[in-house]
Amino acid sequence: MKVKKEYIILAVLIVALCLYLVFHKRDRTQYELPVLQDVPVAEITKIEISKPDGTTIALEKKDDRWLIAPEAYPAEAGKMSVVLESIGNLTLTALVSESKSYERYGLSKEEKIGVKAWAGEGLKRDFEVGKAASSFQHTFVKIAGDPRVFHARENLKSRFDQTVDGLRDKTVLKLEPPEVQSIEIGDGKKTVSLARKPIPVEVGQTQDKESPSNQEQDVWESAEGKVDESKVTQILSALSNLKCRSYLYDKKKSDFEEPVYTLTLKGVEEHTLAFFGKDEKNNDYPAVSSQSDSPFLIPEHQANRIMLPLDQVLK
Repeated sequence: MKVKKEYIILAVLIVALCLYLVFHKRDRTQYELPVLQDVPVAEITKIEISKPDGTTIALEKKDDRWLIAPEAYPAEAGKMSVVLESIGNLTLTALVSESKSYERYGLSKEEKIGVKAWAGEGLKRDFEVGKAASSFQHTFVKIAGDPRVFHARENLKSRFDQTVDGLRDKTVLKLEPPEVQSIEIGDGKKTVSLARKPIPVEVGQTQDKESPSNQEQDVWESAEGKVDESKVTQILSALSNLKCRSYLYDKKKSDFEEPVYTLTLKGVEEHTLAFFGKDEKNNDYPAVSSQSDSPFLIPEHQANRIMLPLDQVLK
């Protein structure tokens, strides 16, 4: 009888434990994640990123280009693609906290980053980004109007922790080398002029009958001496898509005088580039370009590929 009683007690305990586990699990998962509306990236026309220091970066889409307001600085296309993708594909994966204690998640006033995105006049996204989770696969976020903390897919902190200079397109000169027909180079003491000249090249006996009997090849010439073609190729290659390290926001182009090296390139268009005395602190050269409204800094190693001594350009 005693054994039978123990079996009954054991069965009751097992049933109670099973019920506890079932209902406890149900209690833990009995919540619904907010349903976020789809936001096609192509429809987003305005973005605001609010930083913990109180500054706000405003971005506006104009004629398929993203500009940083109010100065209308062009934004770098690759970085904007990342920002837009993160906004459009924002995905919540789990509820993390309902305690309204935000410091541990990087969502306090001193740490959070606010993100808003509009399509036309309609506000389509409004959320706050905290720190990355320990796995770096998720980020703690809050959705506007909801005090809870959620996990969002991907590490979003680094994508939105931006500055105006970090988002700006750093391209300060862009050209097609074959289109350049003349180059004027000055080192502050002397100026040399180079001109592209086509010369005929005889084609061998094995040429195709359909080909012309003579072909032309471009060479660089100068009245000051024989031109080193490889050095000119090096300069044009470096200038074809020149990017700066950063822009100078506390100066204007007109503030710079007496350049130490200048280039004027003419072809379909005319382009100018001028370098000024090197900043010995960070080894950057201040410079200005005809394609940039702002002065900027070029790293020394990059400038050295362009600022060749004239006796190297001329053999």
